[in-house]
Order: sequence, then C-alpha cells, then structure tokens
Amino acid sequence: MTNVPAARPLRVAIIGAGPAGVYAADILTKSNEVKGGDFEVSIDLFDQYPAPYGLIRYGVAPDHPRIKGIVNALHRVLDRGDIRFIGNVTYGRDVTLSDFRHFYDAVIFATGAIKDAKLEIPGADLEGSYGGADFVSWYDGHPDVSRDWPLEAKEVAVIGNGNVALDVARMLSKHADDLLVTEIPDNVYQVLKGSPVTDVHVFGRRGPAQVKFTPLELRELSHSRDVDIVLYPEDFEFDEASDEAIRTNNQVKTMVNTLANWIAEDQDTGASRRLHLHFLHSPVEIYDSPEAPGKVAGIRFERMELDGTGNVSGTGEFEDYPVQAVYRAIGYHGSELAELEYDAHRGVIPNDGGRVLDEEGSPVPGVYTTGWIKRGPVGLIGHTKGDALETIGCLLEDRDSLPPAQNPDEHAIIALLEERGVEYTTWEGWNELDAHEKSLGEKFTAESAEQGAAVERERVKVVPRDEMVRISRKRKH
Repeated sequence: MTNVPAARPLRVAIIGAGPAGVYAADILTKSNEVKGGDFEVSIDLFDQYPAPYGLIRYGVAPDHPRIKGIVNALHRVLDRGDIRFIGNVTYGRDVTLSDFRHFYDAVIFATGAIKDAKLEIPGADLEGSYGGADFVSWYDGHPDVSRDWPLEAKEVAVIGNGNVALDVARMLSKHADDLLVTEIPDNVYQVLKGSPVTDVHVFGRRGPAQVKFTPLELRELSHSRDVDIVLYPEDFEFDEASDEAIRTNNQVKTMVNTLANWIAEDQDTGASRRLHLHFLHSPVEIYDSPEAPGKVAGIRFERMELDGTGNVSGTGEFEDYPVQAVYRAIGYHGSELAELEYDAHRGVIPNDGGRVLDEEGSPVPGVYTTGWIKRGPVGLIGHTKGDALETIGCLLEDRDSLPPAQNPDEHAIIALLEERGVEYTTWEGWNELDAHEKSLGEKFTAESAEQGAAVERERVKVVPRDEMVRISRKRKH
C-alpha cells in the first residue's frame, strides 16, 4: 500500500466537535512525532451543529458548576488556529465516508451518544413518559427539537441514579427565575416558569453506596432555593460490598456521608417544592388510569435488597407512586452511522482500540473512532482523553500504511461543500455567534436593572438552527 507522501501534511478529518473530537485533535497535534518534526498534520473538525462543543453545549444542564471551565479549555484548543472547525455539516447527508476518504488520509468518528437507552417495562410509551436525553436536548436549546415541552405534572418520577438523572431532577424542581443567571434559552425559561410541579422523585435500583453520580452533582441539589430534599431511612441499606466501597473509595464515602447528614439534619423546611431521593427501587410498570387512559397516572416499583456483593435482588414487595410524568434517565445510546458497522446492542461502532472494524472483524484502513461511540456512554468527560490517546496512538502506528488521500488540498473539501450548497460554519463564525449570545446576555442584564430586578446574565443561547447559521455566516468566509 502506498504511504502518505512525507512532503505534505497528514490530512485527518474528525467527525464530532464535542470533547471527544477536540481531545483527539489536540492530542494528535501535540504528539511527539508531530512536535519532533517527523511530519505535519492538517486537521479538520466537523460537526452537524453550527456551533462546537457537542455534549457540553447540548447535553449538560445550564447550571452545571463545571461547564464554564470545560468550555474555556476546549475554546483554547480551537482558538490556536491549527485545527479547522467546519460546522453545520451532517455526515451521511452532506458528506459521505467516500468523500472523506477522498480528501483525507484518516477519518476519526467522535459522534458521541445522544439517544435515550430503552426502558423495557410496560407503559414506557404512555403519554407523559419521556426520555431524559430528550428533555436535556430541549432545555439546552438543541436546534433540532421542539421549542415547547409539556410541563403539566405536579408529581414527577425520574428513573436513574446517574448525573443525568440528577440534572433532570434539578431542572424540574428548580424555580425558573433561579436559572436566569445561566445561558438558558428564553423559550425554556418561559415553559419552566409555568410548571406546576411540587414533587420530583428520583429512583435508583441499588443502594446509596452504589449510586453513579458524583459528589459535586449531589451537593448541587442542596443549593436550589425553596426546594426541600426528602430522604427515606428505610432506603439506607448497606452490605459487605457497600462497607468496603465506603472504606476504600473517597467519592463513595463523601456521597454516603452527605446523604446521611441530610437525613440527620432533616431537610423539611416547608418549601414549595420537594425533591425525593429513593434507593432500592426497581421499576416494573408505568400505568395509566380509567379516568385518563393512555396517560401516565403512576409508576410501580419492586423493593430491592442488597445481596452482599453490591448487587440487588427482588423482595417481592411492590410500591405504587402516583405521578403524572416519568423521565427515563437510565443512560444514553449511540446512533448508527452510514457506511460503518454498528453494534445495536451496545450502541457503538465495532472497533479494536479505536480502529474501526468491518463486518468480518478486520480493521478498515484509515478509519478510527473515539469517545462514547467507541466505548459506550460510560464515565465522565475526562475519561474521554484516555480514549482519544489510545485512538491517536493507533493512528500513528498505522501512519506508514494509511491509504493516501486522492485530493489532499485543504481547499478541496470547502469547494465540495459549496458546490453542494451546504451552509457550513467556521471558527470565525462561532466567534460571531458567541459574541452575539453574550450581547443578548448584556442586553437582558441592562433591561432587568432598569426594571429594578437586576439579573446578571453572561449569555442567552440562540436556539433556531437557521438563526445560528445566519449569525455565523454574516461575514464572508
């Protein structure tokens, strides 16, 4: 196989401009072989959205305490100028794998996982049963979802014990006015403002020592104004594995201590809203009622007990909770990508250390993957760096055998997009949109001060895709 000519830069396309894609690009540019002068790289970072940052912009609650720091870090990488951002380009529609292999020596897929994992119980499809990921997309101002959301329930169940479940519960229980300091879109604020919710119940299958959220997310719950946290002593069961985890894992110890302190302090202050945390509850059915057939009227759980290993088994005891809405936050699932093999069970691209595999299990030359679409939606954002390091390591090992691009001219892909009428966006365009959103925040801050109720907003997120594109492309590229 012909080697990539040493006289020109190695051309690499990365599909997905979230943390996984940005980390991969950054690691490749900083690799010893590149820094040592063995060869140069030319990286184009594509995304289906007009703006970069992926999960950070469209998958994390706007009041998340660490969002700003992560965005700043990603911004610094892309602002260096050695990685080209090309947004509003959809893989499989605007460009194909064949296109990428024509213009690049290697392609890395970092498309993440944005769909909800399925909850296989009766009633999961009733009206009023929602995917947590769908709700997150809505309140984060995803450009391709409805601007409205049916917040009509007074009592709500959230199924899951991970960070997304806590984000969903916090957004449902928090007063809308307290979110104005974030970048929350105006349409989201207006809908949340009218929510009649009084009680949000979060349910997990296992015990307090087995939860999957982090201490920071847990403590954030107690910062919500006029929201009481309600815990149940009968849910606090610990087995040998739980005790061992508490002794040996500082994160587990911190969370269990936080929960125990909340019980001891009695969080009932008479607030207008309550956030209930339940453990050892396994959902078995979402049910409707004769008065409102087809709509969520409640949810049934089986009480669980720990088995000594940290896992649980059923007790045969069942409890019903009357709720009018259920949010399923049990995990994400990756989506199938055109021209690539797909593991539907795991929701990933089959791969070996990041090398994409064909239907026979052999590596596809020059095609790689990283992030959640590589390993599944587990772990925190920081774990994605390890994924990217492994994938880039494989790419560098394969460099001498990569099938060379037929047209490596960096202007050729832009010419193709323009020929196809794709309204692509750029890093300069993102800076335009970024400045515009910040100006909306300044305008809101000034207007609220004039009205005597000053609320300082750093930005107001623009939601419609066409408006994002228009702002991003208002200057000639």
